[in-house]
Amino acid sequence: MTENLADPQAMLPRRETAWGFAAAFIVMVAFFALAPFMLYPVFLMEVLCFALFACAFNLLIGYVGLVSFGHALYFGWASYFAAYAAKSWGWRPEFAVLLGTGAAAVLGAIAGLVAIRRQGIYFAMITLALAQMMYLVALRVKMTGGEDGIQAVPRGHLFGMFNLGNDRTMYVFILVVVVAAFLLIYRIINSPFGEVLKAIRENEQRTISLGYKTDRYKLLAFVLSATLAGLAGSLKALVFQLASLTDVHWNMSGEVVLMTLVGGLGTVFGPVAGAFIVVAMENYFSAFGQWVLVIQGAIFVFCVLLFRRGIVGELANVLHIKL
Repeated sequence: MTENLADPQAMLPRRETAWGFAAAFIVMVAFFALAPFMLYPVFLMEVLCFALFACAFNLLIGYVGLVSFGHALYFGWASYFAAYAAKSWGWRPEFAVLLGTGAAAVLGAIAGLVAIRRQGIYFAMITLALAQMMYLVALRVKMTGGEDGIQAVPRGHLFGMFNLGNDRTMYVFILVVVVAAFLLIYRIINSPFGEVLKAIRENEQRTISLGYKTDRYKLLAFVLSATLAGLAGSLKALVFQLASLTDVHWNMSGEVVLMTLVGGLGTVFGPVAGAFIVVAMENYFSAFGQWVLVIQGAIFVFCVLLFRRGIVGELANVLHIKL
């Protein structure tokens, strides 16, 4: 072990990976920093929120191998809690976002305890069932506003100083939070904890034989994924000043699956690229009405057939680097 660490050749792949990530990260941040001068800031904020949502989902499916069809539960309910706190209680935006994120963590812990003992399709169906159950709760309870949702949510002043009613100020806030969360995810998947998650994905029985309590690792990964999805939902509620049933519907869970697969499953930057593509299609193809779903389906089939690793995954394979 010591010899490998001392050998420069042994460290070369890791250095190449670090340089590749650094270069891609700089390009991504530079793009989003300059994009508001060319594109509509609200569109870009939507992309960033869904990019974080997709990265959170990818942490679970791409690095643990657990397929959840119910991630809209954490995304949507976090948006409800954040919106309600900001509008009804008059909380400042940072506290509203923290409440929504915390609520998603609690819901993730409860759902994880129920679902984590099952695998494969059984796990996926349990997550879907729990999400649909909470969708019906959102439809009935007074707090969520039912079919009307929570509208006219005030953005407020960040730390009591920065007016988030200004789109440019709001954009900077969203960008900083999403980039910080992105770096946190990168740190998680490249930590010893992340290596155990990858081992579970590859061969859970062998990981158990090495003495790891895999259920605990999977539960923690599930809660982390739900928490970050909740952070994305809380931010989206402030961006659009709205929390609605759309955010907790099963379609939202399917949409994040599409974003992750199109961008590249198990890649760091893939979900960001996938989110940008899907959100751009929804915004710029909106004139086609319901045909947008057909177009999305065709693009999904096209990507699966020609880019089996996803767009970023195929690019990384061609360049022989990790993205």
